[in-house]
Amino acid sequence: MARLPYLEADQVAPEYRDMLKRNTNLHKLLVNSPDMARAFNGMGGFIRFKSKLDPRLRELAILQVGWMEKSEYEFTHHVKIGKEFGVTDEDIQGLMSETEGKPSKLEPLAKAILKGAREMVKDLAMSDATFAEIKKDLSNEHMTDLVLTIAFYCAVVRVLATLQIDNEPQYKEVLKQYPIPGVK
Repeated sequence: MARLPYLEADQVAPEYRDMLKRNTNLHKLLVNSPDMARAFNGMGGFIRFKSKLDPRLRELAILQVGWMEKSEYEFTHHVKIGKEFGVTDEDIQGLMSETEGKPSKLEPLAKAILKGAREMVKDLAMSDATFAEIKKDLSNEHMTDLVLTIAFYCAVVRVLATLQIDNEPQYKEVLKQYPIPGVK
């Protein structure tokens, strides 16, 4: 159960109701601080709609963060979002295999990006070797976007966990196909 209330549009000042267009528990809770929610939404919106980083690779990085952090909310939401941006079931199976240190059919750049995301989750930063491997294929702009995307979603999973934001029932269905170890 969430530690703060989920607000509906009629409970929010009119100038902030646009932030509830995405009818998710995350947005309904964050609007308890509407100006902070707007700033949060700005970063998330840039990542999703304005970053020039390949959207499939971006979503794989976000999924890796959610998987590593056992964030049911983040992982299940981004399985659905990721599929809108070209992530396949085979990609997700590959992510799970790579996380376990097993081989996958993912292309080398995707494998390197997943490794970089895992390093940022576990070790705070990407290793020099992983950074250099990814950098062979990505521009400075893409590298910056990738690192900021991974870092932002490391923050998002901590917000979700600390505020105990409930996952919506329609997203729980994803766990039947992709059960996260240690998550009920």
